[in-house]
Amino acid sequence: MTDFEDLPGRLPLFPLGGAILLPGEILPLNVFEPRYLNMVDDARNGSGHIGIIQSRSGSNPEKPELAPIGGAGRLKQWQETEDGRYLITLVGVSRFRVRREVAADKPYRVAEADYADFANDLLPRQITDADRDRLLGLLQAWFEAEQLAADWRTLREAPLPVLVDQLAMSAPFPAADRQALLEASNTTARLNLMQDLLAERIAGNAGGSMQ
Repeated sequence: MTDFEDLPGRLPLFPLGGAILLPGEILPLNVFEPRYLNMVDDARNGSGHIGIIQSRSGSNPEKPELAPIGGAGRLKQWQETEDGRYLITLVGVSRFRVRREVAADKPYRVAEADYADFANDLLPRQITDADRDRLLGLLQAWFEAEQLAADWRTLREAPLPVLVDQLAMSAPFPAADRQALLEASNTTARLNLMQDLLAERIAGNAGGSMQ
């Protein structure tokens, strides 16, 4: 099993607006900027890890302000396209806190990563006292209000911890809500927060409250 000793103390950062990576989940990326092509090359020849972290909207696009917490991913698959892009897949390992950015002779940003607050990320995901029907009811009401489609059979059959984390990564939550879901202490806390966020959005659309 992976432990923190397998994770690099200095982690290359891939800032992305509106994207998070949770432990155990998969994030496919289409990499085309030269600095991040270089980062992927270095990751392949080094520890194999990349830090996915949200960039703040409205900040300098060349060096955006970053969220304090991101997700470290291990490079699982890599493919070069004919036009020089990289199609990669990361698998989430652990969240990390940016202790500080460090000066590095690289075109991309590097941070000292602190994993100490996220020991549970290395354990199997669990949810206690969960009500799948309530989550799916809230989700269905939200999707109908936003005119979004979903594979409800898959949502009903997926293991609940996996379902919650995949929704946190892929459902159309605003960046701030997605960051809050990333920072939730565990999957149970993430489920509770997600249900609160969904209820708020449904109530906003309906002009009332929903429990």
